[in-house]
Amino acid sequence: MTIQPIRLFGDPVLRTRADEVVEFDKELRTLVKDLWDTMESQGGAGLAAPQLGVGLRVFTYHCDGFVGHMVNPTWNAIDDECQDGDEGCLSIPGFTWETRRMRNIVAAGWNMYGEPIEVAGSDLLARCIQHESDHLDGVLFLDRLDPETRKRAMGEIRQASWFTGSMPTIKQDPHALFGGF
Repeated sequence: MTIQPIRLFGDPVLRTRADEVVEFDKELRTLVKDLWDTMESQGGAGLAAPQLGVGLRVFTYHCDGFVGHMVNPTWNAIDDECQDGDEGCLSIPGFTWETRRMRNIVAAGWNMYGEPIEVAGSDLLARCIQHESDHLDGVLFLDRLDPETRKRAMGEIRQASWFTGSMPTIKQDPHALFGGF
């Protein structure tokens, strides 16, 4: 088991778009195992490579009874139905805030061997895949909060014992699904 340290809010790697994976090799399989071991050790529902400081488009997930990983994922909503729900992040430990996501999605990508995969998800699985995909674009779930909640969240983060004082600016959500949220 190889558990890696998780990068925390304020680390620039969390705000940088990850690169596409081009080599489906032993190093990629090791990264997937490290992501899995670290996610499981922290009780997370998902973990993206940038959260370990690796700028590649890979994540693992274990939510709502589903387990897996995706390399170079994309996703599409299959309808206009949204869901609001509490969301947290291993890179922002100890906090959750209500966040809006699409309820029903289909995600496509590859596994660690370069074989194509597709996952259809609703509710928690859809939320997890969207959250981890956001990490690969340098977007945090804080960027999806309504302005009032985001302001409150930033104040709470500033008081956290783990916070180092480096407050990055909030990125504009590249998916623009919710009128700016």
